[in-house]
Amino acid sequence: MGGAVARLPELGVTHVVNCRAQLQTRISQDLWAERRVFGADRVVHAPMWDHGRPQPPALWAPAARFAAAVLDEEPTSGVLIHCQQGRRRSAMVTYAVLRLRGRDPDEAERMILEGRTPASIVPAYRESVERWLVADAGPLT
Repeated sequence: MGGAVARLPELGVTHVVNCRAQLQTRISQDLWAERRVFGADRVVHAPMWDHGRPQPPALWAPAARFAAAVLDEEPTSGVLIHCQQGRRRSAMVTYAVLRLRGRDPDEAERMILEGRTPASIVPAYRESVERWLVADAGPLT
């Protein structure tokens, strides 16, 4: 894993959001490797299990805000948002980032599904983001 992570900067990745559960990162050591390659201030952990039920914002909202801020402040940055298979948890956080950056719900979903063919927008995850946006996120850009 460490070798693959070390090559990410060559691909334009400057920041990482890791959406794997705590146990998954302990086993894979990917979070450790990411922090070593990019620095702890450029890697955020959104520790979630992929269970298909609503995801508490406390687990993922700081990561979504982090990624949106990086993209707003450093337009040439490359933020990698990943989970175990790159299909559901990372899609949810990416959806939240796109919504924070002013995309409407359907456009955000379409962009994800067109950009990452195996991705899936879990209805409970999308609703978690939308409820959070109304309750806590403040104005969209």
